[in-house]
Amino acid sequence: MEEKMNKRKSIPAELIKNRKLEFTLAKNDFRTKYAGSFLGMVWAFIQPIVTILVYWFIFTVGFRSGQDQEYPFVLFIVVGIVPWFFFADAMNGGTGALIDYDYLVKKVMFNIDILPFVKVMSSLFVHAFFIIFSIILCICMGYAPTIYAIQLIYYIFCNIIFTLGLVYFTAAINVFVRDLTQIISIFVLQIGVWITPIMWDANKMLSPKLLKVFKLNPMFYIVNGFRESMLYKRWFWEGTNLWWTLYFWAITLFIFWFGVKIFNKLREYFADVL
Repeated sequence: MEEKMNKRKSIPAELIKNRKLEFTLAKNDFRTKYAGSFLGMVWAFIQPIVTILVYWFIFTVGFRSGQDQEYPFVLFIVVGIVPWFFFADAMNGGTGALIDYDYLVKKVMFNIDILPFVKVMSSLFVHAFFIIFSIILCICMGYAPTIYAIQLIYYIFCNIIFTLGLVYFTAAINVFVRDLTQIISIFVLQIGVWITPIMWDANKMLSPKLLKVFKLNPMFYIVNGFRESMLYKRWFWEGTNLWWTLYFWAITLFIFWFGVKIFNKLREYFADVL
């Protein structure tokens, strides 16, 4: 029992200790993901941009949503969907981390603790681009970032820790249940993008009681945090935000602890199954 407890505690330390190796693996993972295609890594940026354009056209031109917003609706969509792109990409990649790197899992001397983090870190390259893209778009449309935008660093960190906790759990389970990737893609990501919410303003469309229910979703905190940093101009500790911040970290740290616990419990069987 003590040995298992030490293993659980060692993962954050191992992530810090192996940061150079993780960066190298993440960089190679990002490059090889699109190796062999004509446009290469450009595809990593084309798909999210096309998605943004489609949503913007449907809701702004088709449904004529957001006409009463004090800022362009396209900014509302872009700023909110950027953290979701990272979450979705990291979840898809991280869930399959042990399978993608099965040759490293089978190596006795290799520390497999870092593999889920490598996939999450790989998603950061595209995430950084779209954060810059959203900032430039805001400037071009006359909504230049203020001091509140510094909170983006905090919310990026929130997204990484929350996603990483989930990924340690899903990566471990996916070794034994290969259908998990499809389950996450359909029931978590496709449905989650609507209930987070990304495409509509929950603060204006929901009653106070129902809004509290939606806020129980940790991704609501992150997506809304991006918007508060770029559009709403509100600090994460201001007013009721403080209580939701405490709630978010209570849930996130529990998920991280639980994900690492399951990962450590199943790790001795990974090489045999793979």
